[in-house]
Amino acid sequence: MTYGNSAASGVRATPSSPVAAAPAIREPLHAPVAHLVRGGVIEGIHFGSVIVMAADGSVELQIGDIEAAFYPRSALKPVQAVAMLRAGLPLDGALLSLAAASHSGEERHLEGTRRILELAGLSEDHLLNVPDLPYDPAVRESWLREGRLPSRLAQNCSGKHAAMLCTAKLNGWSLDDYLDPRHPLQQAIAEIVEDLTGQGIAEVTVDGCGAPLFSISLHGLARAAARITTAAVGTPERQVADAMREHAEMASGSGRDVAAMMRAVPGLLTKDGFEGVQVAALPDGRAVAVKIADGADRARVPVAAAALVRAGIDPATLDEFAGAPLLGGGAVVGHVRPTRALDPLTPHADLTSHA
Repeated sequence: MTYGNSAASGVRATPSSPVAAAPAIREPLHAPVAHLVRGGVIEGIHFGSVIVMAADGSVELQIGDIEAAFYPRSALKPVQAVAMLRAGLPLDGALLSLAAASHSGEERHLEGTRRILELAGLSEDHLLNVPDLPYDPAVRESWLREGRLPSRLAQNCSGKHAAMLCTAKLNGWSLDDYLDPRHPLQQAIAEIVEDLTGQGIAEVTVDGCGAPLFSISLHGLARAAARITTAAVGTPERQVADAMREHAEMASGSGRDVAAMMRAVPGLLTKDGFEGVQVAALPDGRAVAVKIADGADRARVPVAAAALVRAGIDPATLDEFAGAPLLGGGAVVGHVRPTRALDPLTPHADLTSHA
C-alpha cells in the first residue's frame, strides 16, 4: 500500500525533496557498538547501528546497517507532530512539546493532555491509546500507592493521541477510527514521514500505544531530524524543534536522559524510542541516530552520547551520559562503554557490516 499519495487528507504538502524508494526489509547487519566491561574483561557486547551526519547531509560515520528498514518507535514523534501542525493543529510551546512526547506520567503531563483535549471539546473518553501506568518508576510507584489504576491519560503517548484527536476534530474527520492507517489523519502523517525522511515507507504496523507505526531507515530518521532543526523560523518543523527544546521535560520527564541531554547541549533536539532508538540533531544540520539491536537503554545512552561527540560536541559536555556504572558487591567494577569505532580519535570511516 502507498501511504504518501493520499488525496483524502486534504493537506497534501509539496515534498521538500525527492522521495526515494522505501528501504529494504531484511535482517539488519548490526555491528558491535558497546561493550559491557566488568573488571577489565568484556563480559557482554551490545550490537546495533549508528549514523553520524555532517551539516551538509553527508554521512561522516556509519556503523552496522543504516539503510535497512526498521521501526523508529517514539523517535518518530517529532515528525508526527510536524504533520499535525501542517494539518492545522493550533498548539505551540509546552503543549506542542507534549504532542511529540513519550512522557513520564507526571501531573503536568496529564494536565497538559487534558488541555489539548479540551481545545477540541473532547475528553479522556475519546482517547484510544492503551491504558497504562505512568512510565517514570517513581511516578508509577506513587500512582500505585494511591490505589490508582492504569489509564489512557497516564500512558506515555497520551499527548500525541490527544493531539491526533484535536487535529481530526478540527478537520472534520471521524474520531472513532483515528488510529486506522487509512484514516485521513494517518494518511497525512504518512505523507510527511516520507517527505522529511526522503524515502518511502517500507511497512506499516501498530505501535505499542495503538497508533500506526511507519518503518523507515536509520538514515531516513537522521535526515528527518536534521530537516526539522534546520527549518526556517515559523515553519511547522521549526515550531516543533523550538517547543521540544524549550520544554524538554514536557517531551519526556524531569528525570529523563533526553531532557538532560537537551539541557546540556544548546540547540540540541533529541528524542528516544522504545527498543533502543535515539535520534538527535543540531541547528546546523548535524545529526545522529542510534538503534541498539537488543533494545537496551544501558547501551543507547552512552552510544548516542558518543555519536554526538563524533559529530563535534565537546566530550566534557556529555560526561554524565558516558554510561551507568556496573556494581559488584556494592562497588563500581565496570561500565558500559562504546566500542572503539565510536572513539573520536578513530579516523572517520565506513564501518558498516553490510556489503
